[in-house]
Amino acid sequence: MSVVLDISRLEPRQVLFAPSPLSELAEMLHVLSAPDHHPGLRAWATATATGLSSGLADRLAEADFLWHATRADILLPARPAATLAEELDALDERDDETFVASALEISCMAQYHRGVPQPLISAKDAQEARERAAIRGPRQAAFADRLLTDPRGVRAWLRRLFQDCEREFFADAWHDARTRLYADARHKTELLRRKGLAPALTAISPALQLDDQQQRLVIDKLVDGAGTTSDLGLTCIPTAFGRPHLVTMITPGWRPVIQYPITTPDLPRPMTVNLLQARLEALAHPVRMRMCRALARGSHTTGELAAAHGLTAPEASRHIARLKKAGLITTQRRGRYVGYQLDLNTVARLGSDFLDSLLR
Repeated sequence: MSVVLDISRLEPRQVLFAPSPLSELAEMLHVLSAPDHHPGLRAWATATATGLSSGLADRLAEADFLWHATRADILLPARPAATLAEELDALDERDDETFVASALEISCMAQYHRGVPQPLISAKDAQEARERAAIRGPRQAAFADRLLTDPRGVRAWLRRLFQDCEREFFADAWHDARTRLYADARHKTELLRRKGLAPALTAISPALQLDDQQQRLVIDKLVDGAGTTSDLGLTCIPTAFGRPHLVTMITPGWRPVIQYPITTPDLPRPMTVNLLQARLEALAHPVRMRMCRALARGSHTTGELAAAHGLTAPEASRHIARLKKAGLITTQRRGRYVGYQLDLNTVARLGSDFLDSLLR
């Protein structure tokens, strides 16, 4: 599973690395809406949510679906500006049809099998938007209906909402984050200038790789999707509040956008989907689960594991090989014997509850 972006016609001059105040505000709103996604920002989320005026908190809840699960297209500017006001001005320049379609696209619209939705023109698209919004609850249904019946009013309402966010918390948070974001964008831009397209794009995240022909950018995600840069170029937006999310916008006819979390040396590299699947499958077997319990407590040889679990030596070796291939165990040679032990740091990344159960 992956999102594949055709970059066969992409030239280095068409790639833009730039922070976006609106995009970063969307990430902050997402953190406030889904703090469990961001345990490292829980203190910030708690302090910020506590300090919100009651009126602003209620209004944020109304528009929550724009940033709670994913990010609506209107929150990912293809041409980032220096200030939130400038990006809101650019948003105001979009026609009503484009604005409504991009606001409703992620949460309320189907995929692009019928082309880009036109909810203000097509009664079928409008009905589908209303039905999908209703599935997600009465508040989202009401907001979607307002967008469809009074797009100008909702656009003005959203602009005031974002401006109030800037006044209450965003300005301070953006001031603290923007230095790191601009530094990352400058570094990637210099990498693009000096070494070319492939090193710059793969430096965004270990989850991004080029195929052998360097014609397609493969983004490792638990979702399938495809898009193309064609002659539109590509915008890459760093975020300080977005980790672990890697957001892609590949709306047909629009300049693609990748929003990526900046990294720091103390953070582990993200795990690929294939490796995650291999590790979960390796741990799913009941015998290997029991072996892991022993290996979590200390080093064991194949013979010891075979005797403890009623297995033949070849059977134990096959189970050990599966765990080793998944990167879940380490080896230590003791003379002519080889001992195996569970890599607790690696297992902890899969889930603390699982590790706790092994150590009980």
